[in-house]
Amino acid sequence: MTLYTQIIWLFVLAIPISCIAWTVTHEEIFAEPRAYCKKNSENAKSLFKRKFFYIFTCEYCFSFYVSILFVVFTNYQLLFTDWRGYVIAVFSLVWVANIYMSLFFNIRIGIKKEGLEAKVKEKELDDISKAN
Repeated sequence: MTLYTQIIWLFVLAIPISCIAWTVTHEEIFAEPRAYCKKNSENAKSLFKRKFFYIFTCEYCFSFYVSILFVVFTNYQLLFTDWRGYVIAVFSLVWVANIYMSLFFNIRIGIKKEGLEAKVKEKELDDISKAN
């Protein structure tokens, strides 16, 4: 696989990785399992259990495991054709996936902010029209 193809794969594979990691760690559909994991990550007696359950509450941590699965399923390697290619691929995928998640978070915050500002202006206009 050429370096150009490897780079394309890097940016394409990071899309579903970031989507899965974000959905599991932030979206409402997984709220109950995430709450259970959060509780266990804080209250479990063993260190192993606390760290295991923490994985499902942190998008950065979870993206490592999703990236490992994608590398195993796709046999994706970056720069080298031996074990080093797999290691570099996992870390690179995590990095790009987390950039995607950060961008998504910032866009989402911007949309929410605009929505709240619109509601405030709408309320101000209603108050002005009621006063007149």
